[in-house]
Amino acid sequence: MEKITEKILLEKSSPKTNKLEQIKILNLSRMGLKGEDLPVPLLSKLCSLEQLDLSGNMLQEIPKGLCLPSLKILNCSNNEMEDVVSLEAQRNVEELRLEDNLYLTVNDEHKVIFLLPKLRMFNGKDISSTAHHIRHGSTEILRKRVIGVWERSFSLPDPITAQSLAAVEKRFVHAACTQIKYGPNSLSEYTKWRVEMIAKEYLKSLTCSDGGKITYTTPTKENEVKPRDLGGNSVTSPQKRTRNNSEVAAEASPRKSSRLASAAPVEASPRKSTRVTSTPLKTDPIMSSPRKHARMTNVGTPEGSPRNSSRLENISQKGASKTESPRKAAKPVISTPTSRPAKGESPRKTAKDQTTAQQSKPKTAKTENNTPRKTASAKLKVPQEPVSLQPLHVLQCHSRQDSPDDFSTQLWACAFEPPQECISGGSRTVATCGGETLCVIECESGHVLKKYKVPGEEFFSLAWSTVLMSRTGGSARPCNILAAGGKRGLVKLIHPRVNLAFGEFRASRRAISIMRFSPRNASFLFTGTYENKIFLWDIGGLDRDYNFKISKLLVLETCSTPLHLSLLPTSPDTHLLSGCDDGLYIFDIQLSKNTQKRNEEMEIVFPVYKKKDKKNTYRTIDGLSFLSDDIVASKSHMQGSIYLWSWRATRASWNGRKKEVPAVVLAELQWSSTDVPYLSLGTCPGYGYVVCGDEQGRLWMYHITDTMMENFKSGKTISATEVLEWPSPVRAGMGALEGPSINGIAMDPDLHYLVALTDKNMAVVWKRESR
Repeated sequence: MEKITEKILLEKSSPKTNKLEQIKILNLSRMGLKGEDLPVPLLSKLCSLEQLDLSGNMLQEIPKGLCLPSLKILNCSNNEMEDVVSLEAQRNVEELRLEDNLYLTVNDEHKVIFLLPKLRMFNGKDISSTAHHIRHGSTEILRKRVIGVWERSFSLPDPITAQSLAAVEKRFVHAACTQIKYGPNSLSEYTKWRVEMIAKEYLKSLTCSDGGKITYTTPTKENEVKPRDLGGNSVTSPQKRTRNNSEVAAEASPRKSSRLASAAPVEASPRKSTRVTSTPLKTDPIMSSPRKHARMTNVGTPEGSPRNSSRLENISQKGASKTESPRKAAKPVISTPTSRPAKGESPRKTAKDQTTAQQSKPKTAKTENNTPRKTASAKLKVPQEPVSLQPLHVLQCHSRQDSPDDFSTQLWACAFEPPQECISGGSRTVATCGGETLCVIECESGHVLKKYKVPGEEFFSLAWSTVLMSRTGGSARPCNILAAGGKRGLVKLIHPRVNLAFGEFRASRRAISIMRFSPRNASFLFTGTYENKIFLWDIGGLDRDYNFKISKLLVLETCSTPLHLSLLPTSPDTHLLSGCDDGLYIFDIQLSKNTQKRNEEMEIVFPVYKKKDKKNTYRTIDGLSFLSDDIVASKSHMQGSIYLWSWRATRASWNGRKKEVPAVVLAELQWSSTDVPYLSLGTCPGYGYVVCGDEQGRLWMYHITDTMMENFKSGKTISATEVLEWPSPVRAGMGALEGPSINGIAMDPDLHYLVALTDKNMAVVWKRESR
């Protein structure tokens, strides 16, 4: 049903009239409107409209093609505006309000002042003098500098063709944007935007003749050169332009199976640019709306159109049939949400049984004698006996269109629900994400309890937190919420227990790579993004209608994509560790300091960096987790091992001047020599376990005990306590499936269950055996 009709416009107009052409004042505030809800043909009939209130909606831009020639006062405050260029058509606007639009910065303010030549009141302030400088003074200065760049380094091509002129324009614009610096750094985006505009206008003025038309020289057949292939045959030039790498990446997942392009933009849209606020922003209330309150539906309900809003699906929970003991069943059977899983036995491999290739590979600890090593400062109070795990379920619950033949969807992240509000009691409930779905699974039965689907999304990360929800009478109760994000840059907020997806907000213009809630401030959410930034958000508490307010607290600048985030177990509000595509960085996150936008405080460097060659820098930190209050487990891509290092000792060795600080390595754990990146590790501090999967579906288990801590001085590479082989599940008609890469691992605090996610749409649940 259309939200805006002629009847609604007449009802909300002033003065009251029966003709759209006579409306002068229109109030469309707080209607939950998006851009597509504004019908351009209908609104274009408002030729006499002078005042328009669109505040309190969800507009990201003003629809293209909408021009209101008489409009003088426009209120777009408290929306989700990302593009002020869309306001350009309203050239007669004199008063404009854009407060409380989370993604607009001072650069956008300058843009809108330039684009609207009659604007004199902005956000309630008179901007006459500022506007004159922006439109005329700074423009003239930039124009002179642009001309200087052209005269120093460029000239028109001879002959002038469309292709040659386009090539010159590209080089000229790039040179001007790179060389010209003007104004404060906070306005660099606006300056580049104006410089690009001025450069194109200037080049066009040089090439205009014959009444303003650009004259090109068309190549004749004599001087035309056709491209040829290696066989000497003519190659027909494609009619469509060749797309650059970023455009191709925009259609694909930022994390392909090849795992090479880690920083590709998700949606390459020329009208939208990445914006980061350099000053604290006002809170942006996100109001409760039908769009966000998506109830779970039964799985038997026919699936809706992809145009429908995101929904949560309730999986049918039939009683599980009894299966044989894992020790008796030969192979586990893959389960889908409509079939029951069987248990299976896994072949095991101890450290002594590891292959000769693994035993004979060079040991970094022996060859790098300069590595700082130190015995751990605190003992690990963990059980001395190792645990024994058996495969319990292999689930295929993230399939596209629920197809049992989907073995290509990659699963990326999983996390156990906090015990406060677990659906089945204890920490037996785990959330997993991959493809366009997010699942909540009960580990013991293998039931998929909840399934959340967003057509066109690809989820990369998720995180649980326990927040307070207001109740009638002023009291509050804790509830477990789930946040998830991925390719679209949106954070989805879900309350699984009541089957409700209650909200969302945009965290980035590019993909979200990693998310982490603060254990001390339950409403603080860190999001790492493919625009090489980490944002700290405060989502606040929830009222009884699930309304909340989002505010941005910090912007942390990274030099590459953040892959993992870890907070100090004893003081999670002081420092953040970020494993990135190009190193491990430490950020000061104390909010008592006034600066909102920050760079890293220091970088932790590792001995493996010394092996740098032309093919690999070994700086991609694709595994990071605390094993205790002090000991950190981390690994680099192609390292072939896992470092255990001391946070306190490393921090104490920093002199406060140099950015790079060598890690105080305590031990090196032998691992797979694979070249596959993004195989993350997991830790279980309560039981002293580090676990990391490999490219063959195996799980490398390391039980770090007090006895092992005593041997850290020796400098020897430590073998795995146990290597669990891939359980080789059997698919009807397909036989046993080969081991895939293990992308992610999660363990509950008591190590009753371990969940491993693969790059072939299989989630494996392992269970600890009772002794």
